[in-house]
Amino acid sequence: MLSLRPTGDARLVQIVDAAVAEAARRSGDWLLCRPGCADCCVGVFAISQLDVLRLQDGMGGLQANDPVRADRIRERARASIARLTPDFPGDSATGTLFADIDEAFADLGNDEICPALDPEAGTCDLYAHRPMTCRVFGPPLRTGDDGALGVCELCYHGASDDQIAACEVESDPDDLEGSLIAEAAEISGSRRETIVAYALVRS
Repeated sequence: MLSLRPTGDARLVQIVDAAVAEAARRSGDWLLCRPGCADCCVGVFAISQLDVLRLQDGMGGLQANDPVRADRIRERARASIARLTPDFPGDSATGTLFADIDEAFADLGNDEICPALDPEAGTCDLYAHRPMTCRVFGPPLRTGDDGALGVCELCYHGASDDQIAACEVESDPDDLEGSLIAEAAEISGSRRETIVAYALVRS
């Protein structure tokens, strides 16, 4: 399967992963994220077309190397879509989200397990190709235009605000992701966001 990911996405992943590693180094024992800790894999969130192309690239590789596992992911994705369809804040046929979805996501799929998660191992079957939201969650990383700081609520117990701030790293200081999202929209033919399950069933 030919990859349609923007060529710069590999560089973006490298930059963000390096930032995560540095934040994890600064955090030490306060950061509890480990394989099998999958609380952050529960719930539905919007992903960009760049995330879609990255996930589909991962699915293409998995299909070639482990088609049984790829089929299991698609089965879980189809089941997830069926559960979410009645309240989906967008076009449930295509997975395209409406522009204003913040309120809709407050109550959508809060208990929905990500289809990419292996329910037995508690690990992500597409870890190397996971969306940016997944990639930056856990340690204190500044992300997005508003410089939002996201920290896993299971971590940093007993740490003060100043101690958490001392672990902070900016994930994408030059906003490479912004330009790549625009490029991905041209490749995919859509600028609208979707969710992981729809990206996986269409791969």
